[in-house]
Amino acid sequence: MMATFNLTSFVNPGSFILLGIPGLEHFHIWIGIPFFIIYLVALAGNSVLLYLISMKRSLHEPMYFFLSMLAATDLILSNTCVPKTFSIFWLGPQKITFPGCLTQMFFLHYSFAMDSTTLLAMAFDRYIAICFPLRYNTILTRQVITKIVMGIISRSFCIIFPCVFLLKRLPFCQTLIIPHTYCEHIGIAQLACADISINIWYGFAVPVMTVTSDLILIGISYTLILRAVFNLPSQDARQKALSTCGSHVCVILIFYIPAIFSVLTHRFGHNIPHSFHILIANLYVAIPPALNPIIYGVKTKQIREKIILLFFLKGTQ
Repeated sequence: MMATFNLTSFVNPGSFILLGIPGLEHFHIWIGIPFFIIYLVALAGNSVLLYLISMKRSLHEPMYFFLSMLAATDLILSNTCVPKTFSIFWLGPQKITFPGCLTQMFFLHYSFAMDSTTLLAMAFDRYIAICFPLRYNTILTRQVITKIVMGIISRSFCIIFPCVFLLKRLPFCQTLIIPHTYCEHIGIAQLACADISINIWYGFAVPVMTVTSDLILIGISYTLILRAVFNLPSQDARQKALSTCGSHVCVILIFYIPAIFSVLTHRFGHNIPHSFHILIANLYVAIPPALNPIIYGVKTKQIREKIILLFFLKGTQ
């Protein structure tokens, strides 16, 4: 199969071939089934969240606005990669044009950067809500939220957009086969027949620095939150505050742990089988967008009540 798609001597590539998970080709059909189910869950869950937050006035608060941003970004992440992934699993290696590959790469990394910055904004929101409850509405005004949203969008764009130009400048004259289910920056750059040192350093250092800064600021926010929570006078108030933050912490762990593991194994895990790395990278893209709405639906009382009202009580009327 590899020999069939051995394309050489392309300075300006017309298309690439996405192979899937090398070494697990015989299991592709079976692997595709759970990915398809996970994709449907992510699509339905995030769509329901966006519908509830947009339609219910009681959810028109900063916390839920940031949650709607997270849901919209998760929809972008899912639709960027997962449909192509299970088409590869079920139909075999798939062609993708060079512009299409760059577009997929951009939205993949852009949605990751957006998710990370949105989680930071949500941590800031919880910090203000718990540490300065009486000033919450005066601090997080509509103008402030608009500035935060514009900052999230522009920061993520400025971090990722240079990757497009770093790839477009490269000549491609080797085999145009990507042993993956989607296009990512370094995976494309490794096919070039030129020096890719800038791609390697930018592709590793800049995202790591931005994600590390997000994690540090999130950690500082939750340190201050926990200190404020344990200084609350009543046990009920402490439990309510911890419950409010519990869903956010779960989402942070689900988002960052697989992402960090994937980056570290890709850079330093030379003894880890390539198929295992590709499988983990696919799980990272597929699972967090599916779990996030479930976690918020179960652990956030206001959303849980609205979901019950939407699907169950309305049906009995």
